Amino acid sequence: MLLKVALCIDNPGLLAKLKKSLESLDINLEAYGPGRFTWQKVIRSCADIVVINESLLPRPIETSIAALNDLPENPATIILHMHESSEDQAGLVAAGADAALHAGLPPRSIVQAIEGVMESRLQYIVRTAPPTRPDYRPRLEDFRSNSQSMQAMLQEVRQVISSNAQLLITGETGVGKERLARAIHFESPRASGPFVTVNMAALPEQLLESELFGHIQGAFTGAVRSRRGAFEMAHRGTIFLDEIGEMPIHLQAKLLRVLQDFEVKPLGGEKAMWVDVRVIAATNRDLEEDVRTKAFRGDLFYRLSVITITIPALKERREDIAHLARDFITNQHARHGKDVESISREAMEALTRYDWPGNVRELFNVLERAIILCPDQEITLRDLPHIFQSNVRTEHAVQDAAPESWKGKTLKEVTDQALSRVEKLYLESVLEETAGKIGPAADIAGITTRSLYNKMQKYDLDKRDFKQI
Repeated sequence: MLLKVALCIDNPGLLAKLKKSLESLDINLEAYGPGRFTWQKVIRSCADIVVINESLLPRPIETSIAALNDLPENPATIILHMHESSEDQAGLVAAGADAALHAGLPPRSIVQAIEGVMESRLQYIVRTAPPTRPDYRPRLEDFRSNSQSMQAMLQEVRQVISSNAQLLITGETGVGKERLARAIHFESPRASGPFVTVNMAALPEQLLESELFGHIQGAFTGAVRSRRGAFEMAHRGTIFLDEIGEMPIHLQAKLLRVLQDFEVKPLGGEKAMWVDVRVIAATNRDLEEDVRTKAFRGDLFYRLSVITITIPALKERREDIAHLARDFITNQHARHGKDVESISREAMEALTRYDWPGNVRELFNVLERAIILCPDQEITLRDLPHIFQSNVRTEHAVQDAAPESWKGKTLKEVTDQALSRVEKLYLESVLEETAGKIGPAADIAGITTRSLYNKMQKYDLDKRDFKQI
C-alpha cells in the first residue's frame, strides 16, 4: 500500500529540505507550505501520516489533535514544536499526538522519525485490516483437476506466476476467474502486498474513474474529500480489473496510459504518482470481436493480453464435477450445522449430465441448497432443484417409450401413455419456470388455474416442490 503523508510546514526552508528527502521514499507526498496551507485541506487530505507545525494547529491544540484522531483514516500525527521543556513536549503526546519533535532538529533526524512512524503505520494497517474469509487466499492446488484442458491451463499459469507481465483471464461466467487471479497473487512474489479488485460493471460510469485513479478534493460536485484510487491502494501488490470488457471507451485511453508508464494522476490533480502494481484483467466477452467492432480499444487489448489464460467451462470438463461436489460438501456442511457427508450415485449422475451454464458457481449454489434441505447424511436426487429431477424423469420416459415397452398394447394405449408423460413433463417445466406460482403457470400453459390444479393432482405434482430457495 502506498502511504500518504501530509507535510504542513510554515518554514519554507525546512519544508523544501524535508520534501526533497521524503520524495525519495515510496510514499504519496502532499506538501502544504505558507500560502497553501488551510486546516480544511489537512482534514480532507485522507492522509495516513500528518506532519504539522504546532503553530499551524487551530486552538485549542488538544481539540485539533482530537479532530485528527477522529478522522476515518485515523492518521498518525507528528507535531513539530518550539518548546524547550520536556513537559510541554510530553503534553502534546498526552493530547494524542504520535510524536512531538523540536522543529530545530536537523532535517535528517525529522525524516528518520517520519520513517519510524511510517513503519508503525503499515503494521497498524495490517493489524486492523478486516479478517480474511476462508476462501480469501486460494492456492493453485485448489484447482486440482482430472481434465487435460484444465491441467494444461494450470501448467501455463505456473510458468507465468512469478512474472510481472499483465494477464488476461478469459472464460464463461462462474468459472472462477477472480479465484484464479487471487491464487496467482498469493503464490507470486507480491503475496505480501494488497490484492485490490475493481468490477467495471458494478459501478456507475461517473464513479469508475474516481474508483480506479482517485480524486482530489473539489474535483467534482460532491468531492468534499480527497480519495485514493484502486491503483494507489494496490501499490506493491496486484490490481484485478474484473469484467474489463465493460469499461467505457473513454476510460480505456486513460487506463492504457497508466499501463504504459505506471503513473497515476487523480481526477482533478496535477501531480502524477508512480505505482508498482501487477495488472490482472478478466472478461467473459470476446474482446477480439469487440476490437473489430470498435467496442474495445485494440491497443489496450494487446497491452492487457501479453499472456492470456482461458479457464475451460465446466461442461467441457465433466470429469471434475464429482470431486468438486465432494470437496464442497466436505468443506461446507458444518457451516450450515448439517451432518451431510456424501451424495448418492443417482444425484451425482444428474449433476454430471447437466450442462451448467453458470459453471462452478452454479454447481456450488446447487450443492449449498442441497446441504440445507437434506434431512439425512447423504444428498439424494430429491434434495436437488426440480430441473435435475425432471431431467432424470425425461430420460426414464424416453426409455419407457421405446418399442419394447409397446408389446401387447393397443395404439390408443401407447398414445395415451405417451401423451400423459409429455403432459406431465410439460407441467413440471412450466412450474419450474414460475417457481411453483399457479397463476403465471396457468397463463403460460393457456389453461385455467382450476384445470392446472386438476392436472397437478392427476400427476401428483406439489407446487411446494418447485419453490426456489
